[in-house]
Amino acid sequence: MIEPRFLHTLHKIYTLLKECQTDWVITGSLGMALQGMDIEIHDIDIQTDQGGAYEIESRLAQYVVKPVCYLVSERICSHYGMLEIDGIKVELMGDLQKRIGEQWEAPVKVGQYRRWIEKEGMQIPVLSLEYEYQAYLKLGRTEKAERLREWLQSQKI
Repeated sequence: MIEPRFLHTLHKIYTLLKECQTDWVITGSLGMALQGMDIEIHDIDIQTDQGGAYEIESRLAQYVVKPVCYLVSERICSHYGMLEIDGIKVELMGDLQKRIGEQWEAPVKVGQYRRWIEKEGMQIPVLSLEYEYQAYLKLGRTEKAERLREWLQSQKI
């Protein structure tokens, strides 16, 4: 079950982004919970492309804690920013890329992996759990990938 405080914050985000022309999705634990998984939610993750990261930052400007900038880590790079809405951390990632071996994958085109979930009158875009499973596998996050695999298998029964 999704705690009401996350749904309240999601509603604020949805209201400010529903007219946004860029592709964006809710990903991570909230995206998984919106698709039916029983998972603990700690924050809200929004994934989009490079231009979308800056557009969303602009639309949610009153909540910006860390402005969007290009960040590179050992396994991931993206145009990353952080927001805080009603005490909930919201991470914004644009043109996210994963390093596989010595190569960077092409930026994720979220529109290709997007599903729509209806929740409390909102049409929320989320990343498909099949895509999330593959992404966690590539990043070596096997525990989360296994949890996704098990849940996906249970839904095929």
